[in-house]
Amino acid sequence: MVYDQPTSGNHRRIEELWERYAAGDEPFPDEAPEGIRPEIFESWRRSKNLKISPFEVVNTILDDSDLKKMLADNEVLVRTAHSYLENLYKFVSGSDFVIALTERAGYVLDIVGLQGMIGERAKKSALVIGCSRSEAYAGTCGIGVCLALGEPIQIWGAEHYIKPHHNYVCSAAPIRNEDGYIIACIDVIGPVDNVTVHTLAMTCAAADGIEKELKMRRAYDEIHVLNDKLMSTLQTLSQGIVMIDEGGVITQSNSSACNVLKLPDSDINGANIRDLLDLTSATYDIFSVSRKSLHKEMRVTNAIGIPLHLSVSSSILKDEGGKKISTVLVLEKRTSFNKAVTKVSGFTAKYSFDEIIGSSESINEIKQLGMLAAHSNSNVLILGESGTGKELLAQSIHNASARPYAPFIAINCGSLPRSLVESELFGYEAGAFTGSNKDGYPGKFELADGGTLFLDEIGDMPIDIQATLLRAIQTKEILRIGGKMPKHVDVRIIAATNVNLAEYIESKRFRKDLYYRLNVLTFCMPPLRHRRGDIELLLKRFIDEYNRRMGLNVKGFTPTAMRYIMEFDWPGNVRELENMVERAMNLASGDYLTERELGPEILMNNMVFDVNHHPAGQSYESEHAPAIHSYPPPYFASPSRSSEVLTDNVEEGMIRKALSAVRGNVTKAANIAGIPKRTMYRRIEQYSIDLSEFRA
Repeated sequence: MVYDQPTSGNHRRIEELWERYAAGDEPFPDEAPEGIRPEIFESWRRSKNLKISPFEVVNTILDDSDLKKMLADNEVLVRTAHSYLENLYKFVSGSDFVIALTERAGYVLDIVGLQGMIGERAKKSALVIGCSRSEAYAGTCGIGVCLALGEPIQIWGAEHYIKPHHNYVCSAAPIRNEDGYIIACIDVIGPVDNVTVHTLAMTCAAADGIEKELKMRRAYDEIHVLNDKLMSTLQTLSQGIVMIDEGGVITQSNSSACNVLKLPDSDINGANIRDLLDLTSATYDIFSVSRKSLHKEMRVTNAIGIPLHLSVSSSILKDEGGKKISTVLVLEKRTSFNKAVTKVSGFTAKYSFDEIIGSSESINEIKQLGMLAAHSNSNVLILGESGTGKELLAQSIHNASARPYAPFIAINCGSLPRSLVESELFGYEAGAFTGSNKDGYPGKFELADGGTLFLDEIGDMPIDIQATLLRAIQTKEILRIGGKMPKHVDVRIIAATNVNLAEYIESKRFRKDLYYRLNVLTFCMPPLRHRRGDIELLLKRFIDEYNRRMGLNVKGFTPTAMRYIMEFDWPGNVRELENMVERAMNLASGDYLTERELGPEILMNNMVFDVNHHPAGQSYESEHAPAIHSYPPPYFASPSRSSEVLTDNVEEGMIRKALSAVRGNVTKAANIAGIPKRTMYRRIEQYSIDLSEFRA
């Protein structure tokens, strides 16, 4: 808001109006009289209402503590604005000017030009750092009106409310922050005879420059804070972060980079990566990257001759024109990368020794010896029938060892096609064979590096692969298919088998030297039939587990069912026992599981359908079971081993017993036998059974 300089006539008119208004001898109209600007007249009214003396300057200065706090709160503003005040003063210094900077409430923060004549007058009128020049204390003046209106303004001579200020012209402009709020004011004070309207324009230009620099400073500070936060975050990462320019110079890095690259220096910024790594020996060219790439394998030697095996991820930074300006490398030891991958992939051990249920002497001994084995790095061989819990023991040893957070990778040697065993174990290089992954493939030995490799069904491993396995176990080095350089691996081997390895060695199906290499710490898992005292504990554990999964509240087995369970030999061991519990709970119809929910092998083993205990015509039910509403599963259609060995005589005998129990009722007998009614009629005809003998 720029105004033309008042004429001499206007000056006299304003002086006359001021004298009349200051004297207060006659009433003034509500609107500004002719010859005075409305905003000036409104400021006079506010000044008079505030009871400000129009004839003298009242000194209002902050005390020392408040002044120090104010200057501290506005340190950035003062530091930024001071150079603008000095530059502005150079343009007006010959005219004897003073330039003041205030904060948003009108308290003076900085003054330039106090050495001149007008400066001496300013000191006498208390224009010092810490004084207030708001309307509330100084009445109508450049600073006060500028802050009140929020706009640039010039106050000429008698337009000031206080008479001692009539010799000056104030050219004031507000300074705003990036949100548009006034935070300060700049005021150029000069003699009334020497000021022009151009002075206000220069003041506005200075205010605009201060605003822009404050915004840039804040943006820079925010970027600096963000950069500090980013670097603090990067410093916490175990991966090495390196940023290189087009010439290979490292412009930024974190402290982990030196550790990953095994360099003695703590700061590699400014160094050329070619001086830190022998890139001529590298298996991956970091300078050929044209777009983002993830987890590329790189083998390279560092400047002091240490071989490195790294996982490298890279990103390209480009300018606005799309030109590549920098490459960001994320470097990680391959072993650490493998551990992360295997954890995400689920290659972890879930079970501990607490999961091995039982209190028998044999199981307690297994647990004790297993804890001892956990504190060793020697190879372990676990022998035992299928279903005895060999992998459960292997996982428990791993989790109790010094490697619980490292990978636990299990591979079934008997389930892999012979052509894939070697690549699965040892991996292959890029282009090793037709159809291979273009980036190569790490084998289970590499993925298990630092952890445990569980070789299940080791007896079924092809004899020609056993020699390669033996060498890997002995040397702790593996060679990928198509590879040239061996790779060191730190892997603990736990092997398991359900076959007699001594017989396999005798028949040349298993290498004796591999057996001796594996047979360091040997465990023999006892079959369930040799620890029947643990069956009840196992049943309780399984029932509790399936109650939770299935939302049931089964309390246990009936005495008869328990007798059948305890008399069964459990050729499938603990696995078969758990399967039986799961099957029984799917068929459960009450709080207790009865013999009717047991599998056909168990029922046939105990000759369940003994009509001597169940008089003909009565319902078949156990002592705790509810009335029968469903019948046992089919015996003769089952694909189980027991069903396969049933003879015609056994089948005929069971059909006759079923018919006898229900007095020749074919429908009920078919339900008892668990076979379709039509099949029952065919069996009756096949065995020439006379139904009348059961109905008599």
